Amino acid sequence: MAKTVPMIVSNKAIFVYDRQTNQFRTFKMPSLNPVANIPFYHEFAEKIAECQYYFKEFMKSIYGKKLNRYVLAIIVPDDTSRLESIFINEFFVNSGACKAVAQMPMSHALSKEERFISISKSIRNVTLEYVRNRETVVKKCYDVHTCNPEQVMSDAEVLHIDVEYNDIPIYINNFNANMDEFLEKGELITPKMFMKKISEIDVEKV
Repeated sequence: MAKTVPMIVSNKAIFVYDRQTNQFRTFKMPSLNPVANIPFYHEFAEKIAECQYYFKEFMKSIYGKKLNRYVLAIIVPDDTSRLESIFINEFFVNSGACKAVAQMPMSHALSKEERFISISKSIRNVTLEYVRNRETVVKKCYDVHTCNPEQVMSDAEVLHIDVEYNDIPIYINNFNANMDEFLEKGELITPKMFMKKISEIDVEKV
């Protein structure tokens, strides 16, 4: 039976869970030239074969040579576009570093509650999202450079009819330690808390 390897695509790097040490290990592709406001992994497209080789070697250093028994459970930023999502899946599944991949936005991993609101920040957007039963019902993105936290919270109150007529919890995803202006706007999810939640993910639940 395939074994799950939790993995996080963050603002600046990729974190892969090492089950032997119960720790996340960081993969950074050498010699990349990231562009402002564009996710770093876009640079992989210029050196796909090289990047896939280095990632496979990185995986082998953690899980050995028999990588075809593993499924990568990839957690991506909440503002990941459909095209980016496809690229991420194709990049890793064709790297030879796994049997298959499954993908989930960060917001869906924040809580096991039936309904909640997630607020997160990438290098380009603040994302406000209403999640119900592990599905995104409504999502709004705000430019990270001009976002007004008060406007985000005001929008959160009327994001969906469920929110207007029910007491829906708000989770602040501080995995990238960049949510200072939102710290008191909801229940804070620290990097340590987030990584613990991700380390427990199983492919069947993604």
